[in-house]
Amino acid sequence: MSWNALLFGVFPYIALTLAVAVTAYRMIYRPFSVSAQSSQFLEQRQLFFGSVALHWGLVLVLLGHLLGLLLPQGLLLWNAVPVRLYLLQITGFGLGLWALVGVWVLLSRRISNPRVRAASTPMDYAVLLLLLLSILSGLLTALLYRYGTFWFPAVMTPYLWSVLTLQPRPELLADLPFWIQLHVFSFWALLAAFPFSRLVHIITVPLGYLFRPWQIVVWIRKQAR
Repeated sequence: MSWNALLFGVFPYIALTLAVAVTAYRMIYRPFSVSAQSSQFLEQRQLFFGSVALHWGLVLVLLGHLLGLLLPQGLLLWNAVPVRLYLLQITGFGLGLWALVGVWVLLSRRISNPRVRAASTPMDYAVLLLLLLSILSGLLTALLYRYGTFWFPAVMTPYLWSVLTLQPRPELLADLPFWIQLHVFSFWALLAAFPFSRLVHIITVPLGYLFRPWQIVVWIRKQAR
């Protein structure tokens, strides 16, 4: 078996299995571990700027990738007008830079702040490094192999659908440049690490808050003598 088949034909199913099975296990048997485990009380300023940049930049970029997966023809129709193509490329690259700044701030915060560093786990650093690798390889792909919104529907969309339909076609990625392959592999690596990290909290939707009674907070202060 070639490395291409192993990394892009076998490993995706390992990542998907881990993501589903381990996440289900944590939610059923360790529900209180499905949390972001916020370190806001340890340091707030860097956390605010880093998390806002990372979350918004990454979510919007992922939505763009999802659009290419679900509506490839619509994406190609949008790109038929050069101005719209340039606008989409510049916007996507700007959002990627924003996310890169965010993950760098969060990583440097965990390394430089002693209180945050003491509360960090090896998985926290691993996830941030994987995010850094994924975003950086995505930005290099956008710089070196421009107009990805044109070739994404022709190459990446068929590959992703082949994995999801249990008919993997890793040969579609065999001749792609290194940075594109690294970007794809980093996605599967993040998916494999997802259920073991704090990232798992993003699947929890607090619908119960919509129906529960109002919570009343009463402050009790001791009077000064």
